Amino acid sequence: MATPFKFEIHTLYRLFFSDMVESITLTLADGDIGVYANHSFFTAPVLSCILRVKDESGVRLVFITDGILEVKGHGTVLMVDAAEWPDEIDVERARAAMEEAERDIAEATLPFELESAKARLRRAQFRLKAHELKGNAKTVATVDADI
Repeated sequence: MATPFKFEIHTLYRLFFSDMVESITLTLADGDIGVYANHSFFTAPVLSCILRVKDESGVRLVFITDGILEVKGHGTVLMVDAAEWPDEIDVERARAAMEEAERDIAEATLPFELESAKARLRRAQFRLKAHELKGNAKTVATVDADI
């Protein structure tokens, strides 16, 4: 068993998660990373993705939006706009958001419109994938290749 460390997820509206974990795996701006106890300190931007949280009870999945990860001696803190457990995801809303983002990508005329639509598409795709994978956390390692 790995050494546990304190991990928290803060959203704009609440403390979403706070507990001792063995590891977390998520996507930073420059690639995927796994964080364990006694990891070197850093602060980095996080992309919308499916976060894997491993603790004594197993692996849990969380959909997260863009944010900031801070790894320090006192613990690891993830600050994101939104975080959702797979069973909290509104699938119909995510599908509608994905369709709208795809339309906006096709119709975008300015660079910021295109980037905004791509970010919304990524969030919708990861929401749907997290919901699809609920209960099957071991398959998450291959998720980014599919999206």
